[in-house]
Amino acid sequence: MSSKNQFALLLTRRFMPLFLTQFLGAFNDNFFKSALMMLITYRLSDATGIDSRILVNVAAGIFILPFFVFAAPASDLADRYDRSTLMRWVKFAEIIIMAAAAIGFHVHNVFMLMIVLFMMGAQSTFFSPAKYSILPQHLHEDELIAGNGLIQMGTYLAILTGTIFGGLLILRENGIYWVGALAVSIAAAGWLSSLLIPPTKPIEPERKISFNIVGRTLEMFRDVVPMRKVFGAMLAISWFWLVGATFLAQFPTFAKLNLGADESVATSFLAIFSCGIGLGSMACNALLKSKVTTKYVASSAYGIALASLLLWFVSSSKPPVAPGTEIIGLWEFFAEPSNWTIIACLFVIAFCGGLYIVPLYAVMQTRAPEEKVSGVIACSNITDSIFMATAALAASLLISMGLTISQIFLLVAPTTFLVGLAVRLLILE
Repeated sequence: MSSKNQFALLLTRRFMPLFLTQFLGAFNDNFFKSALMMLITYRLSDATGIDSRILVNVAAGIFILPFFVFAAPASDLADRYDRSTLMRWVKFAEIIIMAAAAIGFHVHNVFMLMIVLFMMGAQSTFFSPAKYSILPQHLHEDELIAGNGLIQMGTYLAILTGTIFGGLLILRENGIYWVGALAVSIAAAGWLSSLLIPPTKPIEPERKISFNIVGRTLEMFRDVVPMRKVFGAMLAISWFWLVGATFLAQFPTFAKLNLGADESVATSFLAIFSCGIGLGSMACNALLKSKVTTKYVASSAYGIALASLLLWFVSSSKPPVAPGTEIIGLWEFFAEPSNWTIIACLFVIAFCGGLYIVPLYAVMQTRAPEEKVSGVIACSNITDSIFMATAALAASLLISMGLTISQIFLLVAPTTFLVGLAVRLLILE
């Protein structure tokens, strides 16, 4: 497939319905999570008497938990049934889950909303193996870089827009009703788009669904580990999620404490990061000329490391923000020329992240045997969750030890450089 025809996939039935279903699902996940976090922070924590910081961290853990619990049955279902049919089931379940969310918002019931959050994590867990493993069934190998690039671009655009709109809308007058209605409507639209995904042949119709979660999960990892290139790609992807989680989680405090800027600047960092990853993902097909190869993955890791080092140097050279200092807004921040270097560093980190991650997904999809792809994706979801949880715990520990946010960014540089070396040794082709 010519790199010039990358967007032509969006005109095909074998890709466009899947792209739209994924986009709407990612938007709804982040729309709901953002609305819930804002509601917890500004209203529900006071009503319940529980510290908002505790509730927010509990919520983050609840969303990730299903990726550990349901990864094995999600993989088995993706192999036993037509993956397009499985996605329709998951998307229909999302409508019911979002209806429960609307009720939870209406009655301001924290416990109910936490259950909904767990169920949203569960439906994402069941959707992911089907989504990534169906791509090699609908796309030719020389289309996989383009397809994965478009999926990643759409996902990060959905994360950005869902996060912004959920946070802005929930606290407006009648915001809980608007959020509830929109969440149900978007879920319904995602289900309708899933109806157009072409059917696929089940990989293993006789596959038994194991209820031994721990044993089945260990069995999947035993299958993946001997596939050196696939396992290396999986761990490299998880490192990307660790780095991404580190930056995204620290943007609000970095903007406020290191730069003396308000939440609009932190939001702009999210926008720049999301757009950078999207553009980097799109650039993969042109650079790789539709070939599934990790040729630029190590170089992209070095780019992330170098830009992280420069970000630390620029941000740490700024004077500390004194208590009581007036917080600046978006326009004041961009009016300062030195701040454009910070913007450039964030964009380069994200752009290189897009170049880094897309070929790795294609490697997992093409280098694993067809009957093992969904299991590989399920294992990848588990390691992604472990790495992201590690990022949160490590950042909390380092901050409690007295490190600044910019120093945490500095630590990303040498570790990511080492990951780049490991990629070159283990999976470069």
